[in-house]
Amino acid sequence: MTEAHTPIISIRGLTKTYKGGHQALKGIDLDIRKGEILALLGPNGAGKTTLISTICGLVTPTSGTVTVDGHDIVKDYRITRKLIGLVPQELTLGAFDVVSDTIRFSRGLFGYPPNEERLDEILTDLSLIDKKDDPVNRLSGGMKRRVLIAKALAHEPRVLFLDEPTAGVDVELRKDMWKLVEKLRQDGVTIILTTHYIEEAEEIADRVGVISDGRLLVIDEKANLMASLGRKLLMVDLRSPVDQLPESLAPFNLEKSDDGQRLTYTFDTQGERTGITALLQALSDAGMGLKDLNTSQSSLEDIFVNLVHNEHER
Repeated sequence: MTEAHTPIISIRGLTKTYKGGHQALKGIDLDIRKGEILALLGPNGAGKTTLISTICGLVTPTSGTVTVDGHDIVKDYRITRKLIGLVPQELTLGAFDVVSDTIRFSRGLFGYPPNEERLDEILTDLSLIDKKDDPVNRLSGGMKRRVLIAKALAHEPRVLFLDEPTAGVDVELRKDMWKLVEKLRQDGVTIILTTHYIEEAEEIADRVGVISDGRLLVIDEKANLMASLGRKLLMVDLRSPVDQLPESLAPFNLEKSDDGQRLTYTFDTQGERTGITALLQALSDAGMGLKDLNTSQSSLEDIFVNLVHNEHER
């Protein structure tokens, strides 16, 4: 196995059942590679936060194993926790602490000596350097989110978890965060993020996993996922609207717009034949004049919605 594909985190048969009987994780198997950006998508209550909290040692698994860089999260808790940085969803900061002290304290908690140069580098990367001596309670919500990220990076982790990192933050912070994520990846840090913003997963992730109801439905390279589960749509705009489609077009399962002006044909991008040539011939034979043709690829959002919908129908 090459270095790029060596798992830094290995999860086998991971389950978590809470005291009330709720089963949050149902047998998760997952390898996370060194230096990759992995996006975990899933609706609220899917198990994303429980999965992250378990890997970070904050939640005790009911069964199964998790190793981080070869160390078991239960037996070698101190070692694995030192390797991991976590940016939680909630803003959990001491209101009266000064920004720089908060980050110094976090670094010290993990047994690292003070390093003012590293501290300033983190603060600069997060556009926090001019807030270095400000009390946390004077900061905006977006700035507090930056401090949380700085805290998670203070002990120079090899794995960084971002749990819904851009929920409710401004566009500027989002851009800064993705710049920082790219810089960390270049330094060999592995980044796992959970998100509702599917366009972010589409933009920055190498692989995408979809979690629903405590199960990992799919995980694959982003490009593979979009190719294997993606569909393409061909939109045919007609010169004259039609009320009803002729029988000869039935095999193509066309969708007709309400005004009868547009027909939509769905085809498989991986299929040997798309059927487009046959469709265009059939339209011509039926005497339908074409005004315009357009194609569009399904997005990660479409794939995600379809996967979760299909899972709930099982």
